[in-house]
Amino acid sequence: MKTPRPASLPFTGDAEADALLATEPMALLIGFVLDQQVSVQKAFSGPLELLRRIGTLDATVIAGMDPGDLDEAFRTRPALHRFPGNMAKRTQALCVAVVETYGGDASRVWRDAVDGPDLEKRLLGLPGIGDMKAKALIAILAKRFGLSWPGLDAVMPAYPTLGDIDTPEALAAYQEKKRAYKQKLKAEGASFDAATAGED
Repeated sequence: MKTPRPASLPFTGDAEADALLATEPMALLIGFVLDQQVSVQKAFSGPLELLRRIGTLDATVIAGMDPGDLDEAFRTRPALHRFPGNMAKRTQALCVAVVETYGGDASRVWRDAVDGPDLEKRLLGLPGIGDMKAKALIAILAKRFGLSWPGLDAVMPAYPTLGDIDTPEALAAYQEKKRAYKQKLKAEGASFDAATAGED
């Protein structure tokens, strides 16, 4: 049975922001780019706030914006991110890639994929999307949107990701487990790749 397309992705605690993530592919990708060294809630609320500030999430428009204007939109208080200037640049680079490779249609990143490995390759080819973010996106597309490709099992993550989150309670439990995992790594002297995995 195909999973119904979700009306929202419960990542922020804000109904409008959560709905935008489920209905606007560019919002979902931008949220993942912002998911670094800020909470999940802060990162994935960013696309809605950016939409309010610049009036669009159209990849072509953002790609062609004056970088200074986009930087200002990110820096206006409250800033969209802990590192607004860097994230403005990453968001614009993401949009440029979507325009150049997918004609400005973010959904083509996964809609045109021929199989699981191809999907993963496409996601990894986007600026700001590393291995763990790509795995989480794959899980969301498969588990929350009910999408499927040949060879999907080969690239599905074997560990919990945001793709397993279907309620606010599930998000809270996920974040608690993630914090415990990072504390364990710190105690063992290992590093946690916040640049690719995001922070909670």
